[in-house]
Amino acid sequence: MENATPETQGTVEEALPNTLFRVSLDSGEVVLAYLAGKMRLHRIKVLVGDKVLMKLDPYGGKARITRRL
Repeated sequence: MENATPETQGTVEEALPNTLFRVSLDSGEVVLAYLAGKMRLHRIKVLVGDKVLMKLDPYGGKARITRRL
């Protein structure tokens, strides 16, 4: 079964409390994003200015950061 959530790239603009991030997409839109469980588990650091790969919520909620590029 294929996952239908769209993946997109963006740049971290601001680090917020509780591992939330403000990320600007390549299209110019700004979204809130949180770290995926595997990134927390392996303690992968995400800093301001990093390029990240995210899965967008199809219902307009927060995006999930799945990879640091």
